Amino acid sequence: MNYTTIITDVLVVGAGLAGERAAIEAASHGLDVIILSLVPPRRSHSTAAQGGCQAALGNCAMGEGDSTDIHFNDTVKGSDWGCDQDVARLFVETAPKAVRQMALWGVPWSRVVAGKKVLPDGREIEDKKEKEGLITARDFGGTAKWRTCYTADGTGHTLQYAVDSVVIRLGITVHDRTEAISIIHDGETCLGVVARCLRTGELRIYLAKSTVIATGGYGRLYGASTNAIINEGTGMSIALDTGIVPLGNMEAVQFHPTGMVPVWILITEGARGDGGYLLDKNLHRFMPDYEPVKKELASRDVVSRRMIQHIRKGLGVDSPYGPHLWLDIRHLGAKHINTNLREIKNICMNFNGIDPVKDLIPVRPTQHYSMGGVRTNIDGAAYGLKGLFSVGEAACWDLHGFNRLGGNSLAETIVSGWIVGRKVADYTRGAELNYSYSLVQGFARKQQERIDKLISGLTGRENVYEIRREMEQTLMDYVAIFRNGPDLQKAVDKFQELHRRSQKIGLRSGGKWANPELTAALRLPGMLRLALCISYGALTRTESRGSHAREDYPKRDDVNWLKRTLAYWKEGADLPELRYEPVKITELPPGDRGYGESSASAAGGNKAN
Repeated sequence: MNYTTIITDVLVVGAGLAGERAAIEAASHGLDVIILSLVPPRRSHSTAAQGGCQAALGNCAMGEGDSTDIHFNDTVKGSDWGCDQDVARLFVETAPKAVRQMALWGVPWSRVVAGKKVLPDGREIEDKKEKEGLITARDFGGTAKWRTCYTADGTGHTLQYAVDSVVIRLGITVHDRTEAISIIHDGETCLGVVARCLRTGELRIYLAKSTVIATGGYGRLYGASTNAIINEGTGMSIALDTGIVPLGNMEAVQFHPTGMVPVWILITEGARGDGGYLLDKNLHRFMPDYEPVKKELASRDVVSRRMIQHIRKGLGVDSPYGPHLWLDIRHLGAKHINTNLREIKNICMNFNGIDPVKDLIPVRPTQHYSMGGVRTNIDGAAYGLKGLFSVGEAACWDLHGFNRLGGNSLAETIVSGWIVGRKVADYTRGAELNYSYSLVQGFARKQQERIDKLISGLTGRENVYEIRREMEQTLMDYVAIFRNGPDLQKAVDKFQELHRRSQKIGLRSGGKWANPELTAALRLPGMLRLALCISYGALTRTESRGSHAREDYPKRDDVNWLKRTLAYWKEGADLPELRYEPVKITELPPGDRGYGESSASAAGGNKAN
């Protein structure tokens, strides 16, 4: 059988902000670009980002004196010295330009309004008349200055629509309801992907001089996540399946402090940045007890741990869904909530039947972001295969290290998309697409054989949904905010068992076309390999750093672990092969973060308590 083959200069897999911004840059350099997406671009998970994106503009009163140097320091400290500092420097220098470019493209940034105002903590500030009308900012966790630019609490939505409008204006081709299920390569160079049409089940071959993985995170591996249901790590898993391309820092999983119970939809950090409080069952504001300086606005990993610690003390609010805490924004007033947090109000009312103007919001830390991903260099080029690039949450660029500051990921999408898109264009103009017909068709036939075996029932009778539920629960139970050796070993053992079982899935439904059970069965083995990269990497890393909190190794260990995990998967393996590379320290040597428990231990190793 010969498969439909589509040839282009640049193939972008994923139509969120990072993918579309990279596509725009490549197309602007005169290249032919095709974008593949599971959903129409304006339904990408990027639209769910609420609070804003960081850029050192210094326009608002509480942002005066901000600079790219301060943003750099905040980012490195936030990462717990796990990021590459050359990437962090490039990012912070580009972010202000990217934010202003978005204004040019139509993003209606919230603006400075001159005059005096009183903050919820009683401080009086005054925005200057000469700054009126410039892009303003709000407070976010882990920052020394207010620099999170926003459009009320729908920042991702407005950015995605603006960027997608440019995609349309440039005439960039988008094939939605299409899923890349395998990378095509010759062992040295990426040639494109095998993709499956989710409408018809048809397999197609896409060949390109450059391929960009921009498929977002893997949040839906976890049973409770703020991520959209499409965020299953598919781009990461097909890169891992090459056996050549590594994933970086997969054990670095961020939990957002305020996922709304019981639906786990994100309640933006902007709610706390605007002055919201966290309360326990006694309506006591507890964060100042743990973090007297940063309070609710320490970095996300710290706030999440403090919340779980407080719940463990028996101070959580009992509910049918487990204990939770309260987020209180009532004191901000109806005008502020209905203007700057209106999406939060709609979410609370539509999904929980509560009005945050007068009601408390039930919240609990919830899986939110993957710092790990396809390991790339500073140009966004993936390790291992020429012609393969990655951007956004699917990538380990590595801007975030072991903890991402709120507002840095939305900024990363438009910054890395811009920078990497230009590098893709430079590479593509000098590249040739040389491929063997039999090699390319062989990749497609291999995927067709997988599909045929699943449909025929020849692989076995395991239930894909049962295995998936066990995977989700195991991650929640053993690879969550607090980790320890015995639990991580249980997770690794369980995932190895589930991975073996996933090779014997049998479908309960018939048909190869728009069949969600078949789609789930094709994805699940790769998701389990990601789960093993996360859990095995966490088991092996015997320290605590950022979001990776080992109760049996509670201190950061810079002597032994100031390095990045690289996970490779060889064909037929039941565990990833872990290698390590040093973190790039170019400006700011390891030290104390200035919030959370003191974690600096550069002078020596770390022993378990």
